[in-house]
Amino acid sequence: MGGLRDVAAPFVAPGPSGVAVRDRLKHLTPEDEKVLRRVGAHLGSLASKDLKARCGDGLGHSADTWAARKRELTAESSSRWAGSITKATHDQWALARRGQTAHLQSLEAGVRTIRHRLSLPVGDKGGKRTPGGYRSAHEWFNKTRRLHVLEDRLDTVRADRESGVVHVVRGGKCLLGTRHTLGNAQLTEAEWRERWEAGRWFLQADGESGKRFGNETIRISPGGEVSIKLPAPLTDLANAGHGRYVLSAKVRFPHRGEEWADRAQANRAVAYRIHYDVRRGRWYVTASWQIPPTKTVSLQAALAHGVIGVDTNADHLAAWRLDAHGNPIGQPRRFFYDLSGSADHRDAQVRHALSRLLNWAKSCGVTAIAVEDLDFTAEKTREKHGHRRRFRRLISGMPTGKLRARLTSMADQTGISIIAVDPAYTSKWGAQHWQKPMTAPRRKTTRHDAASIAIGRRAQGHPIRRRTAPPRAHQSDVHGHRTVQARPGTLGREEPRPRIPGPRTRSMQPDAARTRATRTSKTVRNVRSGQEWVQDSLLLTD
Repeated sequence: MGGLRDVAAPFVAPGPSGVAVRDRLKHLTPEDEKVLRRVGAHLGSLASKDLKARCGDGLGHSADTWAARKRELTAESSSRWAGSITKATHDQWALARRGQTAHLQSLEAGVRTIRHRLSLPVGDKGGKRTPGGYRSAHEWFNKTRRLHVLEDRLDTVRADRESGVVHVVRGGKCLLGTRHTLGNAQLTEAEWRERWEAGRWFLQADGESGKRFGNETIRISPGGEVSIKLPAPLTDLANAGHGRYVLSAKVRFPHRGEEWADRAQANRAVAYRIHYDVRRGRWYVTASWQIPPTKTVSLQAALAHGVIGVDTNADHLAAWRLDAHGNPIGQPRRFFYDLSGSADHRDAQVRHALSRLLNWAKSCGVTAIAVEDLDFTAEKTREKHGHRRRFRRLISGMPTGKLRARLTSMADQTGISIIAVDPAYTSKWGAQHWQKPMTAPRRKTTRHDAASIAIGRRAQGHPIRRRTAPPRAHQSDVHGHRTVQARPGTLGREEPRPRIPGPRTRSMQPDAARTRATRTSKTVRNVRSGQEWVQDSLLLTD
């Protein structure tokens, strides 16, 4: 079809490559908390110094500079603590570098859009895919000023990238800015200081295969005993041999606990992170390890028992089950969530919605869930959508990137495959071809429900449109409607619909035998009779 972009083929999303489980450190004594705070603060100061040195190296970083930094950290902690700190520093610098690249691309897109719109006459409507001119001379003037601002920012970010300069805040830039708005955040200076210090602590250690229980720095036995290798300046706090401190709390991971215990018993690498939640006043420990990616099944095998199409929205997931032929089955389902509040609350809401979705898929016997491969990183700018603030806020709040990763991770152990499809025209075509036919007196089909049908059919390789429109001169039963419900390789798919003898209503089967002959009524006038006039020949007389 002319003017439409190419639609990418659906694919089975790969499984997760790692596992992370968390448990609370309960019944800690005041001495335990004191040791954890001192160790976290000491290692956090070392991590801050190392991050500053790494940012100072910029693009001149090499193996020699890394070895020098690690030697300096080893003298103040230990070789394993130094390795964990330098690895975390490299990951944080690389993350800041990727964020800088994304910011650079966003600025370039904004400058390019403004320049294009400024070159058009005021009030120009533009085309279907290209924005038009600005609506008034006042808006045109303000956009010229904004163009200069974005160009200055672009030059600054581009210069930083070329020189290898990144801007990183340990503890979080958002928490740092909260220091100047304590009244709006309803925090006192002491409460903010406690959160700031806890956010800058460092208590994480990488695993090492072959060592006892998979980690020599933070060691957790299969029975749940937690011990920490103290840094060199804090060895006087040890309550066990070899400069270690054993916590009074016992750890038991409810989720994947047996898998973790098997790894620890076999001395396989397990990484641990201990952190303090200031709002709740609780200590937590997180265990993580790598797993071989689950072997993905073929697309045909995943779709053997049908598919569930899922449409992602700002406040709910719209889902509909489809059979192997692309026909909707049963009623649509909606899984609601609330994305307001903190990041932990939003993540919990998404996880609960996905759990309900997976439980429903397992009860239906479906082994595939189709989701859109959405990415709004380049679609959130104010230069693209202009005054549509509600729409920008809407797409900014949709959990597009994390949802598929979270769904893939949660579905890994259930045997359900996640199929990613191209999101092009799913909402538009779904509402056009499926919303009205699937609406019933007792079922109100929304635009999002219809989009879930379109997503599922695209995953199965079926066209979204229900029927191929016949020529304009034959939009009736003259030649029969052509249907695309069959598979593309089916013979006669585009041919006229075959005529089946019998009544056209569903009250009688086409092959049902007639019980009485059809006769012409004697009480109705001007009715065609089934009899024929026969003119006999005249009689010959003498």
